[in-house]
Amino acid sequence: MEIVVMLTDAEAKALAWAIPDPEEWVVYAAKERCRVAMEEIFQLEVQRMVADPDTKEIPADREAVVLAAQVKSAAERQAEFDQGLPNGV
Repeated sequence: MEIVVMLTDAEAKALAWAIPDPEEWVVYAAKERCRVAMEEIFQLEVQRMVADPDTKEIPADREAVVLAAQVKSAAERQAEFDQGLPNGV
């Protein structure tokens, strides 16, 4: 996935004033949030697999567990919340 952030001249100047390397900071912030979310998904999925008597093995690779997890996106969960539906994982 490629994400492009467009800043106004004023925003770019402000970010450059606050951060020595704005591009590096944005990449780090995004990657760190991904790391935290991946850990959350991993923990939820391992708990689900441990509780499921049909699960015979749990992959040792965290990324494989995350990729295989059947989870709803934040946008999907927000839409359900907005509609008053149960907000599940």
